[in-house]
Amino acid sequence: MTNPSLLILAGDGIGPEVMAEVRKVIGWFGDRRALRFDVGEDLIGGASYDAHGTPLTDAVIAKAQSADAVLLGAVGGPQYDTLDFSLKPERGLLRIRKDMDLFANLRPAQCFDALADFSSLKRDVISGLDIMIVRELTSGSYFGEPRGIFREGNERVGINTQRYTESEIARVARAAFGLARQRKGKVCSMEKANVMESGVLWREVVSEIHAAEYADVALSHMYADNGAMQLVRAPRQFDVILTDNLFGDLLSDCAAMLTGSLGMLPSASLGAPMENGRPKALYEPVHGSAPDIAGQGRANPSACILSFAMALRYSFGQGAEADRLEAAVGAVLAQGIRTADLLSAPDATPVSTAGMGDAVIAALEAGL
Repeated sequence: MTNPSLLILAGDGIGPEVMAEVRKVIGWFGDRRALRFDVGEDLIGGASYDAHGTPLTDAVIAKAQSADAVLLGAVGGPQYDTLDFSLKPERGLLRIRKDMDLFANLRPAQCFDALADFSSLKRDVISGLDIMIVRELTSGSYFGEPRGIFREGNERVGINTQRYTESEIARVARAAFGLARQRKGKVCSMEKANVMESGVLWREVVSEIHAAEYADVALSHMYADNGAMQLVRAPRQFDVILTDNLFGDLLSDCAAMLTGSLGMLPSASLGAPMENGRPKALYEPVHGSAPDIAGQGRANPSACILSFAMALRYSFGQGAEADRLEAAVGAVLAQGIRTADLLSAPDATPVSTAGMGDAVIAALEAGL
């Protein structure tokens, strides 16, 4: 029996540093849990541009398409700011999402108890937070046509088109309802049906899918601007939030800060099932490449490690091992072990990026 395959694209900035800690975790599962992966590595973003003159090559796309899962670090850096828009590192990330048709982006916002005081909200508002934002990822205003900057008379006009088909809405809605069945059984769909026709269609299709296939799940609707307000007023009212590409980008970053640090937040981008029945998938931390701290050993690898936990759960059918890894991260935080982004607590034990990875390995070992 062959091992499942995992393609690592470490990318730029702190990406290689945090990914090195994930490699330790992957190695531990192979050595101690007999859970082995065939791991390949390649380039994306600025690293790919430096080597090949493009942020993503066709060869890497082919590798990603054939892998059981892709694990990505981060892309971007100030040295690439003057490149043509088509060559910027972020275009590599958008392309791999689009070419793999990764239409459902899962962004959990979970507040570890040890980090409740790091949130911008009060502990009694945030304690126990565990929500999932399901963001449509391959359509909407980031991909709609026409788009561009045009000349109209004596001035320039920037155009981006918010476009959704019925089928695009339906498939991400099914992903959200399916997840809700495994959680608390609630979905709140967010759009702007009061001012946008695409929002009207979104609400109609989500309601139709709910009535026909998921009537056992509680469905509510909310305008996305009110949703942003509710996230900072009473975030625990939500279970699964379903929303489009643009609003999902904004709302998930808002939810990210509720938890105390971007360095703690993983994500999964899922597509249609492959021959093995599991979805095409890419896993990545929510944070960016953080070029200001790259190479200094200050980055928090937890989000990348937790992204691998999501891969264990959604791509490899290893829910119990995912729980084991998430519990290890929680145990490390409970011990007061902190990377630079979480050092404000007076009793914190400071560690480097590698030190945090070692601490997670120690917690995994202790949990056996």
